[in-house]
This record gives sequence, C-alpha cells and structure tokens, in this order.
Amino acid sequence: MNETEHLLTALLPIILLLSFGVVAAIGSRALSLSPIVGYILLGLLLRMAGFTLGPSMQTVSVLAQLGVVFLLFDIGLHFSLKRLRAQAGDIFGFGPAQVVLATAILALACHLAGLGWGGAFLLGAALSLSSTAVVVGLIAERHQQDCPVGLTATAILVFQDVAGIFILIVATALESGGGAFAASALALAKASLSFALSMVVARYLIRPALDLVARSRNEEVFTGVALLIALAAGWMTGMIGLSVTLGAFLGGTMLADTPYRSIIQSEIKPFRGLLLGFFFVSVGLSLDLRAMTESWYLVLLVALALLVLKTAANVTASLLFKWSVPGSLQLGFLLAQGSEFAFVILGLPGVRAAVGAERSSIVVAAVALTLAVTPNVAWAGRRLAGVLRARRMLRADPELQPQSLIGPVMILGMGEVGRAVADALIHFDIGYVAMETDQRRLREALADGYRVEFGDLSDPRIWQPTALEGRRVSVLTEPSLEVSGRLTPLTQRYFPQLLRVAVVRDAAAAVGFANAGLTPVIEGSDTNGLETAAFVLKALGTDDEKVGAWIVHRRAQAENGAEQPMKLAAR
Repeated sequence: MNETEHLLTALLPIILLLSFGVVAAIGSRALSLSPIVGYILLGLLLRMAGFTLGPSMQTVSVLAQLGVVFLLFDIGLHFSLKRLRAQAGDIFGFGPAQVVLATAILALACHLAGLGWGGAFLLGAALSLSSTAVVVGLIAERHQQDCPVGLTATAILVFQDVAGIFILIVATALESGGGAFAASALALAKASLSFALSMVVARYLIRPALDLVARSRNEEVFTGVALLIALAAGWMTGMIGLSVTLGAFLGGTMLADTPYRSIIQSEIKPFRGLLLGFFFVSVGLSLDLRAMTESWYLVLLVALALLVLKTAANVTASLLFKWSVPGSLQLGFLLAQGSEFAFVILGLPGVRAAVGAERSSIVVAAVALTLAVTPNVAWAGRRLAGVLRARRMLRADPELQPQSLIGPVMILGMGEVGRAVADALIHFDIGYVAMETDQRRLREALADGYRVEFGDLSDPRIWQPTALEGRRVSVLTEPSLEVSGRLTPLTQRYFPQLLRVAVVRDAAAAVGFANAGLTPVIEGSDTNGLETAAFVLKALGTDDEKVGAWIVHRRAQAENGAEQPMKLAAR
C-alpha cells in the first residue's frame, strides 16, 4: 500500500466520524438536548454497530485528549482576578460549601453502595461538580445572566472548575503509586509553584508578546499564539509529573486579565468545540455495553440518586447562605446534574481501577442521563420556586432583581467620542466595556483606567466571548456602512434587544446607516462626543435633567481647560 492509499484508508473513518458528529449535534439541538449527550450517544451507537476506527483510533484518542486540554484552557480564560474580586463571596464561600456538602453526601452514598472510602471520596468529589457547559448555556437561553440565581450559579461553577483541576491533580498523583497523602501533597506543591510561575510569565513574557502581535494587526497570529500557549503550558506541567490539563488551565489564566482575552477565546472556540466532540464520542465508545444492558435499572437509579442528593446538598448550602427557600430550590435544581469533569476523571486508569470498570460505565451513563434531563429538571425547580414565591407573596424578592456584572454598553473605538461615552457611563455608575483595534489607543486607554479590550466586533466569532447577548447598547464610534449593513441580519436575529448606535458626521451618512438598520447619532466637530454620550444615557433611562447637568459641567471643564481626573475602571 502506497502513502496515498494509506492516507485515504486512515482518513475514511475520521470523515465518517465527523459526519456522524454533525448529525448528532444537530439532532441534539432539535431534541433540546445538550450536544454532549448527542456525542456520547453517538459513540455508544457506533460501538453497538461494531464501528471500528482501525489505525485511526490512536489519532482520535489524541484528538480526544486535546479536547480536554482546550476545555481547561477555556476555563482558565474565565479565571480572572477581576471576576474573583467581584464575586469573592460566592466563589470562595458558597462554592466551597456546595462542593464540600455534595462530596460528603455523595461519598457516603458511594461507600454504602460498596466502594472503599478512598474510591468513594474520589467519586463523590467528581460527582459533586456540575456541568459548566450545560448550565451556562441554559442560563443564557433563559436570560438569567443578570439575576442572582444566574450570577451565583456561575460563581459556583467557577469554583467547581478550579476544584475539578485539583481533583484531577490528586487523581493523577494517586495513579503514580506511593502513599496517597505524600503523592497528593507533592502534586499540590508542584501545582502551587506552577501557578506562581505562570503569573510571572504572564506579566513579563506573554503580555509583551501579545502587544507585539496586536501591532502586527494579523489576527491569524492570535490563533497560533493561543494554540502555542495552551499546548506548551500543558507540555511543561506534564514534564514535571502533573497533568497536561493543569498546564492548559494555567495557560488560560495567564491570558484572563489581559485585554486580549476575548479575541483569544474566539480563536480557540472552534478547536475546543470540535476536539471536545471527539472526546465525548470516545466516552461513548468506551462504555461497557454488557454492563449497561444488564444493569440499565442501575443507570436510572444512579442518575435519580445523583439528582436527588445533589439537589439536597445544593439547597442546604443555599439556606446556609441566607437564601430564601424558593431561591434555594431553584438554584439546587439548576446545579443538580453531573459534570463533564466526571467523564475526564473516570477515564483515568487509576480511577477506573479504584471504582471498578463496570461501576464506571454505569456512572458515566448516569451522568450523561442527568445532562440530558437538566433543562427539564431546571424548569421544574424554577416552576416550584415561582409557586412558593406566589404563595408567600415574594414577587419583590431581591433574589429576582437584576444585578449585572457586565455593563449594558459596548463601545467600539476609544477615540474622543468613545472616551466621552465612557466618561458619562462612569459618572452615572453604568457598566461598560470598550473594544479597540488600534494598539496606541488601546495602550493609552488602559493607562488612563478605562475598561478596554483588544478586538474587532465585526468578527461574529468574538460576540460570545464579549457577552454581546447581555448588552443593551453598542456604540460604533467609527462605523463602516458596508460592514454594519452586512452584519445587521445576524445581529437582529441573535440580539434583537441590542440598540446599535452609529456615530456619523452628517445627515447623508445618517440616512445610510438608518437604512442599514442602525440608529445614527450626528456628532458635530465641536461637540466632542457629548451628543452621543447624552443619547446613550437617555436610551438607558437616565433622567434628562441629570444628563443635561452633566453635559453643562463637562462643557465648562472643557472651556476652562480643567485637567480631567484619572478615569476609574467601571465594573
């Protein structure tokens, strides 16, 4: 067989697998299931059909492992110090309480089911975590990002993601043999040193390198940088005896507090999604069909027990943190499912040996089932909370009031107009984020204390990383009619609530942008961005008199040549 024939033979199973994966993803969405469930079912069906990857199996196995690497890299990108400060109470208080309670309850249940205490605690810890991918998607679909339930659930998931990293560290350390305590302590020491080193590398190497890439204005280079950081960091932690996934997580944290986080996340997202698909398909392929067929009732029983016990633990933790009973129930049901981390942890040979191959297959199938029913379980919790609130006359419950951590305004371009809008929002304590592609203006805006990131919103890939679905107004300070018109159908479809403001210089341009579906604001050469700032403030419901008073004060400052105070970063 020549090289071409060998290549074609190796490619065919992968092409078929990709084709089946597309069908599974589309079918899952049509059935309102998580794609994770669709991929696992695909793997299970392929195994039942006797589908074999042949020589391509090793390639698919590597791709599956890379999927986990990029999942952890993406989680690291969300682990920013700003977010930790904003939600410290929930992340470091509520999160640990939920994980500890759930781990204790589930570990006890596992021990009563016949596992030794070591395996029981490891499995209980893995099952105490909830699915970030499923829950965050559900929160977004139900527009709960600004509600306390959504914010607290997200904060708990952040802590769980970090806890999952340490569970992986301990599980990997135990695989290497030796004393459990000594192996775990050594692994945690190495992990702490790696984290400290990553912070130094981020400040003195990664950030300057990204500044250089941004000046080149070559977006493709960001893809290479993202891949390089994720894989190189994973390789380094692997070389010192830790998991590759820990390095990927640290690689993400190195970028989390840089203005390049959003564009890196948008570049890495396609790789993460595709490779994770391979991972979940491989999970389905690895399931023990005989054990599942003979013990299908155990799968249902384990899934039901997991949902009930985790809900109880979640509700208890919520009540300890002074949540109302309705709010506790809603949060408890929302986080009742298992996590994709469970698949990763149970896939480790040492863990499978401790738990048992047959038990591992049953637990994996049960976790997949809990992911599938999460939308229904969460709906039931929300409905029950609503009934209780109605009976208690709690319609004004503070747990239902929006408490946004992301600003309602997105500013595109930090020139004179962009800065004026940001100043107005800061003055009225309204959150925002700005985006800039010019390296000089980006650097100066950051130095002056503005909240600004590097990126171009004309690229739809960056919309999700910048949380565009949670914004109410986007301000295009230097708009392109061609680009804006081309993006209008997409923005109207996905963000119907978003008011797109285009800053123009004359009436003719205003007509063009209005016809393209935007709201034009004519900014004269001597208004210094105040017209746009006033329009945005009024669109957000700010009192007209207060807006007028701010404009008068701002103009007086300009006329008097008063030095502008240092800008404070908005939330």
